[in-house]
Amino acid sequence: MFDVMALRESIWEVLDATLKKRDTTTQFDRGDISFIIIAGAMVFFMIPGIAFLYSGLSRRKSALSLIWAVSASNAVCIFQWYFWGYSLAFSPTATNGFIGNLANFGLINVLGDPSPGSPLIPDLLYSFYQMEFACVTVGILMGGIAERGRVLPAMIITFLWMTLVYCPLACWPWNINGWAFKYGVFDYAGGGPVEIGSGIGGLAYSWVLGRRQEKELQNFRPHNVSMVNLGTFMLWFGWLGFNGGSAFGANLRAIMAVWNSMLAAAFGGIVWCLLDYRLERKYTMVGFCSGTIAGLVAATPASGYIHPWAAVIMGIVTGAVCNYATKVKSLIHVDDALDLFAEHAVGGILGLLANAFFASRSIIALDGVNLNVTGGWVDHNWKQLYIQLAYICAVCSYTFVVTALIVKCVDCIPGLHLRTTAEGEKLGLDEVEIGEYANDYIEVRRHFMDWTVFGNGTGTHRSSVADDKHDQPTLAHRDQQQDLHIEELNPDANSADEKTLDLPHADAASVSS
Repeated sequence: MFDVMALRESIWEVLDATLKKRDTTTQFDRGDISFIIIAGAMVFFMIPGIAFLYSGLSRRKSALSLIWAVSASNAVCIFQWYFWGYSLAFSPTATNGFIGNLANFGLINVLGDPSPGSPLIPDLLYSFYQMEFACVTVGILMGGIAERGRVLPAMIITFLWMTLVYCPLACWPWNINGWAFKYGVFDYAGGGPVEIGSGIGGLAYSWVLGRRQEKELQNFRPHNVSMVNLGTFMLWFGWLGFNGGSAFGANLRAIMAVWNSMLAAAFGGIVWCLLDYRLERKYTMVGFCSGTIAGLVAATPASGYIHPWAAVIMGIVTGAVCNYATKVKSLIHVDDALDLFAEHAVGGILGLLANAFFASRSIIALDGVNLNVTGGWVDHNWKQLYIQLAYICAVCSYTFVVTALIVKCVDCIPGLHLRTTAEGEKLGLDEVEIGEYANDYIEVRRHFMDWTVFGNGTGTHRSSVADDKHDQPTLAHRDQQQDLHIEELNPDANSADEKTLDLPHADAASVSS
């Protein structure tokens, strides 16, 4: 007769032996692994945060194009990182100090060995977590095309920029053979590769792309401030995984990084908002979101090195300095529409400098790994200031020059010209590039076939055979009916864009992630 109890005991014995064997063969704490998986997912949540933030800051007619650019650049970055990006940034066998080799091409031999960034997590998990950092960086970079850049060339630039700019920048401070790592640079979660890389890269992209038409620059206001706020707080949530997870374990250093991120963001938002209030006597939502993101940017390189009291000082200084830095684009005549330079480049620089002054050995040692690392001036390590300054100068100069060259070269390729035409800019990128709209809230006359023909520069409607087949009125007739219908509903109604032009000019600083 079949003995059920004996079978059950045999199964439990096999399971128990399997679990004991697995416990003895792994060297990683499962709590650390689980924490970094969740942190990586939180960082991924920053992608829609950037998209919504950029969309809210733009005009309605180009709102969806920025969501598309951020979303598509994420896909391009995932492919690049799998293809050779991770190997170029973190392969431990490359010794030139500048960029990795192709030893881990296609994630070859990336599995369960200790990662090159931390012995606390396996290489495969580290590659995933660092990929999300790269995706966020190129998402921020896409702010450089706001309202006049074509999306196809932007995707080509994304792949090239990841390969020639981001991967070297990530190799310098985080690869064990990177020159900045050996030099002793303090860059916790990406002040150089992520923040300066995207901020200076976005400035170079905007410079080569050129300014928007003067009419588009006048009386500009974000079209959806609620979306700006939503995107900001999605970013804030993801940033806790961004900075907390960079301790690469569920330890006290991760908690300290989260606390410092919260403090820097809060004080940065308050200071920026107060500075805007002194000019307009309004507590602007855009101003508060701007300062919040500036504080989080500064916390990126510093949150795992400094005490909470230093994070308060850093947040106050960052909120003020980044606010005034929004005027730089006017001085140099570069149309940095979403203030990538003022927010990310300047904020990242301030965070890296904060490490020179406030980095503490006691905070660094909270991860249980870096027990003998001397901090900055608070630990009487005076040379850390010029180490940080040299790193900042190297990252800024390399990023600007190489990004400008990449963008200019792509612009010279037939069919890949960077920006849309003057007529396309007037119609909006949603119309000429995407064919859909973020806020298509007037549906009185639009049908699927109501596209405009763009390419001959006329912006005229395409005649539709469907109109004749189904005895529908012509597009021009439907336009007239639409106008009459709006006048009947509200005789004084104007279009959203016309209302915008009637508003007084306000130089409210844009924000980005």
